[in-house]
Amino acid sequence: MPSNKLLYLFMLAGMTFVTPAQADLTVSFDEGAPKDRFTFLNTGNCTLKDAVIRLDLSTSKAGLIFDTTDQGAGVEVFQPLQLVSGAESLKSTPTVKDGDQSVRLEIAELAQDQSIAFTIDVDDTAGGREITVSDSEISGAVVQLSKNETSISASFETGSEILLNIPTC
Repeated sequence: MPSNKLLYLFMLAGMTFVTPAQADLTVSFDEGAPKDRFTFLNTGNCTLKDAVIRLDLSTSKAGLIFDTTDQGAGVEVFQPLQLVSGAESLKSTPTVKDGDQSVRLEIAELAQDQSIAFTIDVDDTAGGREITVSDSEISGAVVQLSKNETSISASFETGSEILLNIPTC
């Protein structure tokens, strides 16, 4: 039977290897026809609660906009925002008007390995092929996560996926 001193050393050693839980968020954009898709996946190891995610396209290389009606700034095909997964994780359904460049997702609770995804039409305004958005055209778009007093952001660079490293739950 181990002595109390030995048991204490094992407990102390175990405490040194404890690391804080992270609630990382992977954000991906999938170009599609007629609908584009954004997915926000909790890839961390804890539940994300009471947070706000803001997707901002205004800083994108191609001046991306949401094309939600047949009137206004978009071209040809239009698609309003439609939640395809994770609606139960949100406090309310976000509203996006035609020509908007940002969307705000108010998270109630997003468990580990769960996602929020929506489809919508995204068009570019830089004079390229306006109805098709490539990886390079979304570069510069920013995703910001705010929780309590903390705000973390990342931008799309060369691909259509980014990771927000959230230090602790």
